[in-house]
Amino acid sequence: MNNSHSESYAAAGVDVTAGYEAVARIRPMVESTYIPGVLGALGGFGGLFAPDVSGMKRPVLVSGTDGVGTKLRLAQLMGKHDTIGIDCVAMCVNDIICGGAAPLFFLDYIACGKNNPGRIAQIVSGIAEGCRQAGCALVGGETAEHPGLMAEEDYDVAGFSVGIVDEEKIIDGKDLAVGDVLIGLGSSGVHSNGFSLVRKVFDVEHADLSAPVEELGGKSLGETLLTPTRIYVKAVQSLLGGGVRVKAISHITGGGLYENVPRMMKEGLTAQIETAAFPVPPIFTLIAQRGNIPVRDMYNTFNMGVGLILAVPREEVGQAKEVLCRCGERAYVIGSVVAGDGGVKLV
Repeated sequence: MNNSHSESYAAAGVDVTAGYEAVARIRPMVESTYIPGVLGALGGFGGLFAPDVSGMKRPVLVSGTDGVGTKLRLAQLMGKHDTIGIDCVAMCVNDIICGGAAPLFFLDYIACGKNNPGRIAQIVSGIAEGCRQAGCALVGGETAEHPGLMAEEDYDVAGFSVGIVDEEKIIDGKDLAVGDVLIGLGSSGVHSNGFSLVRKVFDVEHADLSAPVEELGGKSLGETLLTPTRIYVKAVQSLLGGGVRVKAISHITGGGLYENVPRMMKEGLTAQIETAAFPVPPIFTLIAQRGNIPVRDMYNTFNMGVGLILAVPREEVGQAKEVLCRCGERAYVIGSVVAGDGGVKLV
């Protein structure tokens, strides 16, 4: 039994025994994410992973790190902490798959004003669920108490993930050509971006987040906004495994379509997107109406219903949509690649 305990440290606001209790609670959640390649057990100083590189000519590691942003404030106001971890995983692994890589493992970092083992367990339950959805292992993490720096009920969550891809299979847009088709995958809502604007529009500090909202089909504002970010890893892996030539991928995060789509383009080409080709979820219409936000700003802040965009050859669109639908994705043909300045044009 661990007999570590410091009365002086506890008096300063850090209870190390609460940390041990939190680890005990999250252990089965962490172990539920283990996949082949995980070495060792929870509690070491570093997470160990032995990737299977058989069949790869030149394995390349692809990494991604991100947090959840001010969406965390919604979770804190509603006292619901079991989904925010999915967002954290999603923001990292959805970036990794844009390069064609499969995520291998994930690590989290939770900073809090006071270590509440029950709340930490709820947060990690979401992180574990996100890892299961992405098919990667949660191999470690850190929970840090920051008394005096953060209020007791405050916390922040960030994460880091590593994936792998054979160099010759990296997706970087170099083969994009005029006529390639853009397929958009439906989002689950606001995902984890633009929440500083969302919180201002709805004045969430004083709003009734649990009341049903007619424009949202009777769902509450809080429930709608806390809907976890969709994880697209397995759908993209199915596409690549099925032989579809995916030429470029863009994860639509902060900055919306105007900022993220150009990142998948190359010089001389433009992504032309038909906004009428995909449905805009009611939450975005409500945000625009309540905040009197111009259409241009909406598409430059939010995903507007499309969380991931893929470019594929025109002759493979049917096959791609079939695979994506089998994976449970809502796939829309939203535009094409045309000659241009390397940016995006919404029509």
